[in-house]
Amino acid sequence: MFNVDLLINALTTLLVTLDPPGLAPIFLSLTVGLSRQERFQVATRGSMIAFFILAAFALFGDGILGLLGISIGAFRIAGGLLLFWISFEMIFEKRQERKEKTGEVAVTKDHLHNIAVFPLALPLIAGPGAISATILLGSSFPSVIDRVQLLVVIAASMALLFLALVIAERVDRFLGVTGRAILTRLLGVILAALAVQFVVDGVRSAFLA
Repeated sequence: MFNVDLLINALTTLLVTLDPPGLAPIFLSLTVGLSRQERFQVATRGSMIAFFILAAFALFGDGILGLLGISIGAFRIAGGLLLFWISFEMIFEKRQERKEKTGEVAVTKDHLHNIAVFPLALPLIAGPGAISATILLGSSFPSVIDRVQLLVVIAASMALLFLALVIAERVDRFLGVTGRAILTRLLGVILAALAVQFVVDGVRSAFLA
C-alpha cells in the first residue's frame, strides 16, 4: 500500500537534508575552470555515487544497527539530534561555511581529480546528515515493497539535486545572496521540526514500547 503522507515526509526530509539550493554555489566553486559538459559529467557521477551510498544504507542500515546492538529507537533519538544540529547550522549559516571549507580543501589537494567522488558525493551529498536521515526513514519502510518505495523517493531526491547542479549557475544567479539565505533558513526550520519528530518517535519506541 502507498502511504502518501509517509512518502511526502520522506521526500521532504531528504530534500531538506540534501539542500540542493545550498549545494549549487558550492558545486560551482568546486568546478571552476571546467566546461559545461565536464560539469555535467561531474554532477552525473557524483549524484549516482551518492544515490548508491544512500540506497545501501536504506536497505541495510537497520541490519547494521542490529549487528551493533543499537535499537531503532536509540538511533532515531541520535539521528534526530544530529539533524537538529544540522538545522541549527542552516538557520545560523554555519553549514554553508563548513561546506565551502570542505570544497576548498578538496580543490587544493586533489586538483579536481575524482571530484565527483570527493567531496561531491562524499561528504557534500551523502554526508552524515543524509545517511542518518536515510536510516531513520528506512525504519518507517519495513517491508520489501516499502523499501522499493523508499528507493524511488531517494532516486527522485537525487534527480532533483542533479537538476539543481546542472542549472547551478542559473539557480545561484536567480536566488542571489539574500534569496539563498532566506531559503536556507526556511529549510532549516523545517528540518528542525522533522528532527524533533524523529526524537519524539525514538523516545516512544525506546522507552514506551
